[in-house]
Amino acid sequence: MKTYRDLQVWQKSITLVTEIYKISKGFPKDEVYGLTSQMKHYAISIPSIMAGGYGRNSTNEYIHFLRIATGSLYELQTQMEIFMKQQIGKKLCAFVPLPL
Repeated sequence: MKTYRDLQVWQKSITLVTEIYKISKGFPKDEVYGLTSQMKHYAISIPSIMAGGYGRNSTNEYIHFLRIATGSLYELQTQMEIFMKQQIGKKLCAFVPLPL
């Protein structure tokens, strides 16, 4: 591996960010500062944390940052579960497949 960009998990997390942004366009306006903002934040944090850990130039620190990124993934997954339980999630996701 020459760089974190070579990791398939980093590449897929970038795709996940793009998909979250697409999906969130259909969210109600009253969710802009709520669930929409949180989902975007955690989606973006996943590849960002991986990149930051790589920049530490220490294998142990890099592994630590990958674990933190995993935590962000679980937080995003929880937010998506909450989203799916809301009426808008049920309606929107009938048309938009989630990338998870």
